[in-house]
Amino acid sequence: MAVQLGDSAPDFTADTTEGEIKFHDWLGDSWAVLFSHPKDFTPVCTTELGYMAKIKPEFDRRGVKVIGLSADPVADHAKWAADIKETQGTAPNYPVIGDSDLVVSKLYGMLPAEASSEGKRTPVDNQTVRNVYVIGPDKKIKLILVYPMSTGRNFDEVLRVLDSLQLTAGYSVSTPVNWKDGDDVIIAPAISDEDAKKRFPKGWKALKSYLRLTPQPNK
Repeated sequence: MAVQLGDSAPDFTADTTEGEIKFHDWLGDSWAVLFSHPKDFTPVCTTELGYMAKIKPEFDRRGVKVIGLSADPVADHAKWAADIKETQGTAPNYPVIGDSDLVVSKLYGMLPAEASSEGKRTPVDNQTVRNVYVIGPDKKIKLILVYPMSTGRNFDEVLRVLDSLQLTAGYSVSTPVNWKDGDDVIIAPAISDEDAKKRFPKGWKALKSYLRLTPQPNK
Protein backbone atom coordinates (compact mmCIF):
# COMPACT_ATOMS: atom_id res chain seq x y z
CA MET A 1 0.00 0.00 0.00
CA ALA A 2 1.27 3.47 -0.88
CA VAL A 3 1.70 5.92 1.97
CA GLN A 4 -0.98 8.59 2.27
CA LEU A 5 -1.04 12.14 3.57
CA GLY A 6 -0.92 12.08 7.35
CA ASP A 7 0.78 8.67 7.54
CA SER A 8 4.02 8.28 9.43
CA ALA A 9 6.94 8.23 7.00
CA PRO A 10 8.18 4.61 7.01
CA ASP A 11 11.54 4.20 8.69
CA PHE A 12 14.40 2.32 7.04
CA THR A 13 18.15 1.84 7.10
CA ALA A 14 19.94 2.43 3.81
CA ASP A 15 23.30 3.16 2.24
CA THR A 16 23.64 6.67 0.81
CA THR A 17 26.30 8.76 -0.89
CA GLU A 18 27.05 10.18 2.57
CA GLY A 19 27.16 6.85 4.40
CA GLU A 20 24.58 4.60 6.00
CA ILE A 21 21.59 6.27 7.61
CA LYS A 22 18.63 5.24 9.73
CA PHE A 23 15.99 7.46 8.21
CA HIS A 24 14.12 8.60 11.31
CA ASP A 25 17.40 9.31 13.12
CA TRP A 26 18.59 11.29 10.10
CA LEU A 27 15.32 13.26 10.07
CA GLY A 28 15.60 14.21 13.73
CA ASP A 29 13.07 16.96 14.40
CA SER A 30 13.51 18.65 11.02
CA TRP A 31 11.31 19.09 8.00
CA ALA A 32 12.55 17.05 5.04
CA VAL A 33 12.08 16.45 1.33
CA LEU A 34 12.61 12.95 -0.09
CA PHE A 35 12.53 12.71 -3.89
CA SER A 36 12.97 9.52 -5.89
CA HIS A 37 14.30 8.45 -9.27
CA PRO A 38 13.79 5.27 -11.32
CA LYS A 39 17.42 4.87 -12.42
CA ASP A 40 20.76 6.67 -12.59
CA PHE A 41 21.88 8.35 -15.83
CA THR A 42 18.33 9.26 -16.87
CA PRO A 43 18.04 12.65 -18.61
CA VAL A 44 15.17 14.34 -16.78
CA CYS A 45 16.43 13.20 -13.39
CA THR A 46 19.91 14.52 -14.22
CA THR A 47 18.47 18.02 -14.59
CA GLU A 48 16.42 17.66 -11.39
CA LEU A 49 19.33 16.56 -9.20
CA GLY A 50 21.45 19.44 -10.49
CA TYR A 51 18.75 22.05 -9.94
CA MET A 52 18.03 20.78 -6.44
CA ALA A 53 21.72 21.20 -5.62
CA LYS A 54 21.63 24.80 -6.87
CA ILE A 55 18.65 25.77 -4.74
CA LYS A 56 19.52 23.71 -1.65
CA PRO A 57 20.38 26.92 0.28
CA GLU A 58 16.68 27.82 0.04
CA PHE A 59 15.77 24.55 1.75
CA ASP A 60 18.53 25.10 4.32
CA ARG A 61 17.12 28.55 5.08
CA ARG A 62 13.76 26.96 5.88
CA GLY A 63 15.34 24.29 8.08
CA VAL A 64 14.49 21.54 5.58
CA LYS A 65 16.73 18.52 4.96
CA VAL A 66 16.96 17.16 1.40
CA ILE A 67 17.57 13.55 0.42
CA GLY A 68 17.34 11.82 -2.96
CA LEU A 69 16.81 8.19 -3.90
CA SER A 70 17.57 6.22 -7.03
CA ALA A 71 17.01 2.54 -7.76
CA ASP A 72 20.70 1.88 -8.39
CA PRO A 73 23.74 1.23 -6.16
CA VAL A 74 25.52 4.09 -4.41
CA ALA A 75 28.66 3.36 -6.46
CA ASP A 76 26.70 4.29 -9.59
CA HIS A 77 25.43 7.47 -7.90
CA ALA A 78 29.02 8.71 -7.57
CA LYS A 79 29.60 8.27 -11.33
CA TRP A 80 26.28 9.96 -12.10
CA ALA A 81 27.23 12.91 -9.89
CA ALA A 82 30.13 13.68 -12.23
CA ASP A 83 27.72 13.84 -15.19
CA ILE A 84 25.34 16.03 -13.20
CA LYS A 85 28.11 18.49 -12.35
CA GLU A 86 29.35 18.54 -15.96
CA THR A 87 25.93 19.15 -17.51
CA GLN A 88 24.12 21.12 -14.79
CA GLY A 89 27.00 22.96 -13.14
CA THR A 90 26.35 21.58 -9.64
CA ALA A 91 26.74 18.08 -8.25
CA PRO A 92 24.37 16.78 -5.55
CA ASN A 93 25.24 18.35 -2.19
CA TYR A 94 22.81 16.18 -0.25
CA PRO A 95 22.68 12.41 0.33
CA VAL A 96 21.25 10.12 -2.34
CA ILE A 97 19.96 6.72 -1.22
CA GLY A 98 21.02 3.60 -3.09
CA ASP A 99 17.87 1.51 -3.54
CA SER A 100 19.00 -1.18 -5.98
CA ASP A 101 17.19 -3.79 -3.86
CA LEU A 102 14.00 -1.68 -4.16
CA VAL A 103 13.35 -1.93 -0.41
CA VAL A 104 12.55 1.76 0.10
CA SER A 105 10.60 2.05 -3.16
CA LYS A 106 8.38 -0.83 -2.05
CA LEU A 107 8.12 0.46 1.52
CA TYR A 108 6.67 3.74 0.24
CA GLY A 109 4.40 1.97 -2.25
CA MET A 110 6.16 3.36 -5.33
CA LEU A 111 6.62 -0.22 -6.57
CA PRO A 112 4.47 -3.28 -5.86
CA ALA A 113 5.67 -5.70 -3.19
CA GLU A 114 6.21 -8.41 -5.82
CA ALA A 115 8.61 -6.27 -7.90
CA SER A 116 11.88 -8.14 -8.24
CA SER A 117 15.32 -6.58 -8.04
CA GLU A 118 16.75 -9.55 -9.90
CA GLY A 119 17.95 -9.06 -13.47
CA LYS A 120 18.29 -5.84 -15.45
CA ARG A 121 15.51 -3.42 -14.57
CA THR A 122 15.03 -0.52 -16.96
CA PRO A 123 13.85 3.02 -16.10
CA VAL A 124 10.46 2.06 -17.56
CA ASP A 125 10.25 -0.86 -15.12
CA ASN A 126 10.76 1.65 -12.31
CA GLN A 127 8.86 4.56 -13.83
CA THR A 128 6.62 4.97 -10.76
CA VAL A 129 9.65 5.80 -8.62
CA ARG A 130 9.11 9.49 -9.35
CA ASN A 131 7.62 10.84 -6.10
CA VAL A 132 8.32 13.85 -3.92
CA TYR A 133 7.50 13.57 -0.21
CA VAL A 134 7.51 16.45 2.26
CA ILE A 135 7.85 15.13 5.79
CA GLY A 136 7.17 17.22 8.90
CA PRO A 137 9.08 17.32 12.22
CA ASP A 138 6.47 14.86 13.55
CA LYS A 139 7.62 12.45 10.81
CA LYS A 140 4.21 12.59 9.14
CA ILE A 141 3.77 12.84 5.36
CA LYS A 142 2.62 16.39 4.59
CA LEU A 143 2.78 16.38 0.77
CA ILE A 144 3.05 13.80 -2.02
CA LEU A 145 3.73 14.79 -5.63
CA VAL A 146 3.93 12.15 -8.36
CA TYR A 147 5.51 12.94 -11.72
CA PRO A 148 5.79 11.00 -14.99
CA MET A 149 9.25 10.31 -16.36
CA SER A 150 8.73 12.77 -19.22
CA THR A 151 8.05 15.81 -17.01
CA GLY A 152 10.68 17.47 -14.86
CA ARG A 153 9.69 18.36 -11.33
CA ASN A 154 9.09 21.93 -10.19
CA PHE A 155 11.16 22.34 -7.02
CA ASP A 156 10.21 26.02 -6.81
CA GLU A 157 6.66 24.74 -6.21
CA VAL A 158 7.97 22.47 -3.45
CA LEU A 159 9.49 25.54 -1.77
CA ARG A 160 6.18 27.40 -2.11
CA VAL A 161 4.31 24.51 -0.51
CA LEU A 162 6.87 24.31 2.29
CA ASP A 163 6.30 28.00 3.04
CA SER A 164 2.58 27.27 3.29
CA LEU A 165 3.03 24.13 5.39
CA GLN A 166 5.38 25.81 7.84
CA LEU A 167 3.12 28.85 8.15
CA THR A 168 -0.11 26.90 8.61
CA ALA A 169 1.55 24.59 11.15
CA GLY A 170 2.08 27.57 13.43
CA TYR A 171 -1.08 29.62 12.87
CA SER A 172 -4.79 28.85 12.46
CA VAL A 173 -4.77 29.83 8.80
CA SER A 174 -4.75 28.26 5.35
CA THR A 175 -3.37 29.61 2.10
CA PRO A 176 -5.51 30.43 -0.97
CA VAL A 177 -4.96 29.49 -4.59
CA ASN A 178 -1.55 30.44 -6.01
CA TRP A 179 -0.49 31.83 -2.63
CA LYS A 180 3.11 32.98 -2.24
CA ASP A 181 5.01 34.00 0.87
CA GLY A 182 3.82 37.48 1.85
CA ASP A 183 0.31 37.18 0.38
CA ASP A 184 -2.88 37.32 2.43
CA VAL A 185 -4.04 34.11 4.10
CA ILE A 186 -7.40 32.64 5.11
CA ILE A 187 -8.53 32.59 8.74
CA ALA A 188 -9.77 29.13 9.77
CA PRO A 189 -13.60 29.05 9.67
CA ALA A 190 -13.70 27.46 13.14
CA ILE A 191 -12.31 30.67 14.69
CA SER A 192 -15.01 33.11 15.75
CA ASP A 193 -14.78 36.78 14.83
CA GLU A 194 -14.26 37.59 18.50
CA ASP A 195 -11.32 35.21 18.78
CA ALA A 196 -9.99 36.36 15.40
CA LYS A 197 -9.72 39.94 16.74
CA LYS A 198 -7.22 38.70 19.32
CA ARG A 199 -5.29 36.41 16.99
CA PHE A 200 -5.20 38.67 13.95
CA PRO A 201 -4.85 42.27 15.14
CA LYS A 202 -4.22 43.50 11.59
CA GLY A 203 -7.87 42.75 10.85
CA TRP A 204 -9.37 40.96 7.89
CA LYS A 205 -11.58 41.27 4.85
CA ALA A 206 -14.66 39.06 4.94
CA LEU A 207 -15.67 37.93 1.44
CA LYS A 208 -18.07 35.45 3.04
CA SER A 209 -18.62 34.39 6.65
CA TYR A 210 -16.38 31.39 5.95
CA LEU A 211 -13.84 33.27 3.79
CA ARG A 212 -11.89 35.89 5.73
CA LEU A 213 -8.60 37.17 4.32
CA THR A 214 -5.96 38.58 6.64
CA PRO A 215 -2.33 39.67 6.17
CA GLN A 216 0.19 36.91 6.72
CA PRO A 217 0.58 36.81 10.52
CA ASN A 218 4.33 36.19 10.67
CA LYS A 219 5.24 39.18 8.52
